Amino acid sequence: MAIGRPVTLTPNVASKILNVSATAGQTSFTVAGGYRINEISVFRNGVRLAEGSDFTATDGATVTLLSAASLNDTIEFQLFDSFNISGAINSVGDQTLSGSLSATGGFNIGIQSAGTDVTTGVVTAFNFVGSGNTFLYDADAKTVDISISGSGGGGGLGTAINYEDATVSPFSYIDREAIVKDNLNFNSTVGETGFAGVNTSYVVSVIPKIIVSSGVGVTVGARKTMVVDVLQLGEL
Repeated sequence: MAIGRPVTLTPNVASKILNVSATAGQTSFTVAGGYRINEISVFRNGVRLAEGSDFTATDGATVTLLSAASLNDTIEFQLFDSFNISGAINSVGDQTLSGSLSATGGFNIGIQSAGTDVTTGVVTAFNFVGSGNTFLYDADAKTVDISISGSGGGGGLGTAINYEDATVSPFSYIDREAIVKDNLNFNSTVGETGFAGVNTSYVVSVIPKIIVSSGVGVTVGARKTMVVDVLQLGEL
């Protein structure tokens, strides 16, 4: 046990201890990792030394004994630093933090679907597409409301038509015309543009009028059937 005035730490200060074995007549010691000036304690064979009388530590890297050490003397350095929370929250179970927590350098938020984590090692981003998709941040509740109305409104097709209070009504609208501007090949190959399922399927448009631009090709692949205006909205 070290002899001398005990060192006490406030809750937000951490310390570490380094030990070296001296050579005969050694006076200068390099402290691995450095130290904060005026925040280091030095012990020699368990006895605490007084700064200025027994040693000097003024450059943040080395400590000089004013009386040379003997062979195999144990020189101990106790270094003080601010407590770093990095890596501290990594145990299983509930964790409680009070006050504000800032996260930098990237962090993960788990998202589940029907109880299954869909973000671990698989999903890198969630893309919400279609008109009517909105994110609304509630500063009081600290929540984010996600509204997805671009692919199925009140009537189940098209884009929702809302009430005056912005809630979804039983009605939706569908654009009268849509233009096919690039070549399109409806096929059965997973991952390719134009993928329309691996089995026999129907390619359906609920838009009354489809205009194919000049020079553009639309190919219906094997086991695929094109059905345009399946609801016969064009007859209305």
